[in-house]
Amino acid sequence: MAITAQEVNKLRQKTGAGMMDCKKALTEAGGDFEKAIDILRKKGQKVSASRADRETKEGVVATHVSADGKTGTLISLTCETDFVAKNDEFVNFANSILDATVKGNADSIDAVMALPFEGSTVGEKITEMTGKIGEKIEVSHLEKVSGEAVEPYIHSNGKLGVLVALNQSGDAVTEAGKDVAMQIAAMNPVAIDKDGVDSTVVEREIEVGKDQARQEGKPEAMLEKIALGKLNKFYKENTLLSQTFVKDPGKTIAQYLESVNKGLTVVDFKRISIG
Repeated sequence: MAITAQEVNKLRQKTGAGMMDCKKALTEAGGDFEKAIDILRKKGQKVSASRADRETKEGVVATHVSADGKTGTLISLTCETDFVAKNDEFVNFANSILDATVKGNADSIDAVMALPFEGSTVGEKITEMTGKIGEKIEVSHLEKVSGEAVEPYIHSNGKLGVLVALNQSGDAVTEAGKDVAMQIAAMNPVAIDKDGVDSTVVEREIEVGKDQARQEGKPEAMLEKIALGKLNKFYKENTLLSQTFVKDPGKTIAQYLESVNKGLTVVDFKRISIG
């Protein structure tokens, strides 16, 4: 049967698929609109499965902070190429998934994939998008923080995002939160303070410190002391509150926050970087 350009365009507007794909689907479906949609979705599922082993090293990061400023959500939607990552449709899709995540209060990627989304689910829509663009797409990260105030930061390339939660609120805290979020983006701390550093990381740093000292010819009896000294340097460089404040090298982050408001500190942070 003959498929009109109007029918093809209608299916294209509904699904976002290419004109030729829409025409083929309608022809295969004998002009049945709903069946054609299913055919396109199945094509998407097939493409998605065939690209399951591909790496998604490009994409975008998106953030949301609740109206009361106390809860933040951070996700990444990743793909295979920078060309797709920069496409407005892909960026808008990422933001729509973020909106659905917030609305559905999803707390895991699996929960995000099961959320209702435009008449189906997020997972099904991702499969459709994969079929449409021919690249693997996935929600790679989901992070949440909460505190008296949450400040977000997205780097200009859209591939690096931060949420920082503080124990106080107010205009001065908002500005401080922005500074600290940019610090986290630039310096990539491993924890808020030394108490938050994973024990396996501490053990590794001590062993590395001992090996370095041993190779330098230091006495065995001194290795532990030297390694602990190196560990303290690690804490200073890699834990947020002990780091030198990039915008004012005369202060640590802890000192900077205290100068803004007495007792002000960071209670949580999350950082997502793509690539």
